[in-house]
Amino acid sequence: MEFELATWHWLVLGILLVIMEIFIPSFTVLWFGLGALVVGVTLWPLPELPLAAQLLIWIVASCLFAILWFKYFKPRMIDKTTAGIAREAAVGESGQVIKVPAGERRGVVRFAIPILSADEWEFICEQDVAVGDRVFIKEFSGNTLIVVKLD
Repeated sequence: MEFELATWHWLVLGILLVIMEIFIPSFTVLWFGLGALVVGVTLWPLPELPLAAQLLIWIVASCLFAILWFKYFKPRMIDKTTAGIAREAAVGESGQVIKVPAGERRGVVRFAIPILSADEWEFICEQDVAVGDRVFIKEFSGNTLIVVKLD
C-alpha cells in the first residue's frame, strides 16, 4: 500500500502551519505553511504528481518565501524615521518665555526654530521665570518641556 498526499492534505497542513505561527512567534513556521499551500494549489491541476516532486516543491517554495522575507521585504520594513532622535537633539535648545506658569497652569515658551514641528510649547520650570526670559530644554515629559533658566 503506497501513501499518497492529496490536495486537501497539503492545504490543511498549510493552514495549520500558518495558524501555528500565531502561537509560535518565530516568524518561520509561516513560510512552511505558505509552501504547503503552494503544493496544494499545484496539485489541483496535477493530482498525479509524485510524492518526491511534492516534497521538492514544498522545500523550494518554503525556502523561497523565507529568503524573500529576510532578504527583500523585512529590510524594507525597518523604521527609518528619526522620531526618537529628534527629541534628544532638541535638548539644550533655547526659547523665550511668552507666558509664565501660574498655579496649576503651565508656562509657554516660543522657539525661533520649531522644535518637533511646533514653535510654542508648554513648559515646567523649577526656577521663577518672567515673560521674556531665555530658557533651555532640559528634557521632555510627554508633551511638556522641562526647562531651566540659566542666569
